[in-house]
Formats: sequence, structure tokens, C-alpha cells
Amino acid sequence: MLNTMAETDVPAVRAWTPPQQVAFGRRDTRADGYDLARAVAEADGYPPVERSVGGRAVAYTGTTVAFAVAVPIADARRGLAARYDAATTAVVRALRALGVHARRGEPAASFCPGDHSVQAHGKIVGIAQRIRQDVALVSGIVVVNSHEELAAVLDPVYAALGVPFDPDSVGSVERGGGPADPEAVIEALVDAFCGELSRQRVSAAALLDD
Repeated sequence: MLNTMAETDVPAVRAWTPPQQVAFGRRDTRADGYDLARAVAEADGYPPVERSVGGRAVAYTGTTVAFAVAVPIADARRGLAARYDAATTAVVRALRALGVHARRGEPAASFCPGDHSVQAHGKIVGIAQRIRQDVALVSGIVVVNSHEELAAVLDPVYAALGVPFDPDSVGSVERGGGPADPEAVIEALVDAFCGELSRQRVSAAALLDD
């Protein structure tokens, strides 16, 4: 998606449901308890993977929605805060359209703690950003349902990593009063990020074939 966007200068949005897993960040891989954290995730049926963007460990149930927005940039040194603000605003708009009274911020001792989060009865969304010379990728996750299951999986993972974590800090769209439907969340995100812009839907498989 990044390569296609760089070639065409046309912004791109992707939203999808990754398979069940625990994705560890770079800081996690340097922690003394990393091997134990991987082992407890695997024992719970959540295969461990490593990601190149973002902070601490995040769990996906198979219904958790991931999203990524690729936009062209003229100067890699500028616009970081503005892109974070625009993405957070779009996510809040999407969740409110689903009936969730979402707002910026996160409870204390949340999973993948960071400044760019969205909450409603617990943390629902975390947002990260990666920049290369000509493209910025703003990405994140939305916990749709199964917040209790996610909390149970992440609790021993964070304990092994030595990072504070409160299981009750995990929210979800469902817990916030919205639908427990990943497809509804995906459509709301696409609508919020694209607005009134014309859209062309392209499958991920087609991008890989290109």
C-alpha cells in the first residue's frame, strides 16, 4: 500500500481483521521477560509476532480491527502532530457514529500506553505513526468486542514484561454501547477517514499481485 501510494500520490486507507495473535513492539523485545511473555501468549492460543511500529504488546482476537492510512508528505520533519490529530479526530467520529461516546485519552495502566489513544469505558483505540521520505503511515487498532478475553490474555504478558497493566482498562466498541460487529467498525472507519472524497476499492490481494 505504501509503495502504491508513493507511486500515485493518492492517499490510501485499509481496515481489516488480523488473525488471533499478540503483537510485540520493539521495546518488548528488549525486556528481560520477553521470552516468558511470548511463552504465556502462545500458551493462551495467541501466537506471538513482532511489529516494527508502535509501542507495547497488543492482542488481536480475530475480530479486532486494524487500520492504516497512507498519505503523501513533502517534508518528513513536518506534520507529525497534525496527522496524529486528524487520525484521532476521524476515529472518534467513527466511534460516535456507531453510538459510542468516545473521547481522546486512555485510562491509567492501559495496554500499549501512549499519547494517541481513544477511550470509552476503557481504552478502545491506540494510534501510531511511521514515516519514510515521501509517505506517512498512520495506523492503529480498534477493540471491537471480547475485551474481557483480551484483558485475560494481556495480563500475564504485561506481568512478564514488567509493565503496569490494569485488566479493567481494556474497553471495546461493544462495552461502549456500540455494535460487536467488525464489519460495521470497518465501514465507519473508512467513512470517517475518506469523508466526501471519491473512493476506489482495491483488494489487498490485487495490491500484492501488482
